Amino acid sequence: MTESAAPATTPVARSQRQRAWQVLTWLMAGACFYLVLAKIAAAAAREGLTTAGYLARFFASADWWAWLALMIPYSCFFFLVDAHVTWRVVRWFNAPDFVFRRMLPIRASAYILSLVNEQVGKGAIIAYLWRRHGVPAWQALSSMVLLGMMEIYQLLLFSAVGTVLYFERVEQASTQLPLARILIGVFIVAALYFPLHLAYFSGRVLPDSKLREAQMLRAFRRARLRHYVLVVLCKAPNLLAAVAVYTAALKLFNVAVGFGEMLAFLPVIFLAAALPLPFHAGALLLWTVLFPDYPQVGAFSLVMHTFFVLFNALIGLLFLPHANRELFGAPGRP
Repeated sequence: MTESAAPATTPVARSQRQRAWQVLTWLMAGACFYLVLAKIAAAAAREGLTTAGYLARFFASADWWAWLALMIPYSCFFFLVDAHVTWRVVRWFNAPDFVFRRMLPIRASAYILSLVNEQVGKGAIIAYLWRRHGVPAWQALSSMVLLGMMEIYQLLLFSAVGTVLYFERVEQASTQLPLARILIGVFIVAALYFPLHLAYFSGRVLPDSKLREAQMLRAFRRARLRHYVLVVLCKAPNLLAAVAVYTAALKLFNVAVGFGEMLAFLPVIFLAAALPLPFHAGALLLWTVLFPDYPQVGAFSLVMHTFFVLFNALIGLLFLPHANRELFGAPGRP
């Protein structure tokens, strides 16, 4: 052949795939909302109410002042723990001289960008590390990827504990969805993968692999078992606080739920929220599947999530002037 082969992908083809993926995710999100609204409408009809009247009664019965008194401290606590974990990972793998107080405005301001996209928010941290500490973007990204991986493993770990302790309740929820089998399968896959992950990045498996040397995987090459354990332990207070807060908040909305149920279900719901669907539609649907007697908890989850992200963004606005000075000041200042 005398002519060179055409490139495998073109900008137009990539753009078409992206548009197709966006359409697909919005269709899936629409399906999730339709199913949730259908369940709420059916519950409302059984009580002789319209869907709007049913939801209005549900929200009117809530103790909103007590809910705010619960959510505001929780959001502040989450921010401090989140900033602390991010700071530790950055010190381990990117900037050993990085002090904690400088992480606070950067992590807080990233919450504003996270209103658009969580990955965009992490991009602000990457930009800061590049300007202030000369950390190459790919190396900083590697730390964010490691954090993301451990967020998933933390959810799986707590979900596994909750599933073991409250397996009967998980089986009851499996009437509409084979949740117990799905969870057990996911736990097994995750448990099998992690030791292989450690062995690969330590060079004990596939020692000649070139992929391991990629800059985006630098944090994984440097990480040891103790780093993974410490990330999970440092992040654990946030998840335990979330379980306690969601349990208390549901009671304020007159939904009967126990701490054990939340320990088993909330990490799974958070995993569903990580699916690339608009408005965390996967988590919205899972709420109504796990609590079939209370289909209105889908609306409750929207309220919880919306308040949480908006209040975190408010924290970011308070820190924004400081963050701008840190990010756009003279490069290299300690």
